[in-house]
Amino acid sequence: MTGKTCVVTGANSGIGREIARGLAAQGSRVLMVARNRKKGEAARAKVSRSTNNRAVELVVCDLSSQRQVRELASTILERCDRLDVLVNNAGLILEKRILTDDGIETTFAVNHLSPFLLTNLLRERLEAGAPSRIVTVSSDAHRAADVDFDDPSGERGYSAWPAYSKSKLANILFTREIARRLRGTGVTATCFHPGVVRSGFCRQGGPPSLMFGTWIGRRFLLSPKKGADTGIWLAGSPEVEGASGTYYDQRRLTEPSPAASCPEASIRLWELSEQLTGFRSE
Repeated sequence: MTGKTCVVTGANSGIGREIARGLAAQGSRVLMVARNRKKGEAARAKVSRSTNNRAVELVVCDLSSQRQVRELASTILERCDRLDVLVNNAGLILEKRILTDDGIETTFAVNHLSPFLLTNLLRERLEAGAPSRIVTVSSDAHRAADVDFDDPSGERGYSAWPAYSKSKLANILFTREIARRLRGTGVTATCFHPGVVRSGFCRQGGPPSLMFGTWIGRRFLLSPKKGADTGIWLAGSPEVEGASGTYYDQRRLTEPSPAASCPEASIRLWELSEQLTGFRSE
């Protein structure tokens, strides 16, 4: 990984910060994407210091905003003449249904539409840097979900955990479809379940019951470092090169749910995502 350029979203804490640290420790240039500048800078400094790697940078972006995602992509393209790894890690779960400035339910917007849009905006640079990697953090929570193509923003009813599960299913469907579209380019797209990790993704706006449950059971949860391990491995391991469209759990190739394995659903979700973002791919 020495000399490679990597982008990690949601990198100010938890799994994202540990993935950034792992890539920086291997000698990569790492762009850490965070929503909060103060927290992001603190995380960047910590990663840089702990790995003795000065090529660790911060880019600030609120991934719920499609405008900011487009600005983020422009910044990355301006700063980086090559891109070897994109890690779509940022994610959240919200107790209440909140719409973004684009009029889309926030969980679906951040967890699925932002990686869809960012990856496509950076696609040419990833292809130019091939062999390269796209790694997306999903979850086994996807097994409880089906995508409601007629109501992606939960207008007919919203509940935090189902909304989160649907977004994680969308991550796998997205990975499978972009892998199909990138076939033969040298870009490997994978996704993974990090395990149940002691991270702060549900601290801001998450369901109180979930926050209480994770606090009570925190001693039994994985550390962010262990949760990040598969993501770091997928970003650079020669074992994974060419294994595009696959899903992993603890470095093991794993079969996702039947809903996540449906080619028609992958295509339909892609078309819906194009409509919701205004992005048209070839």
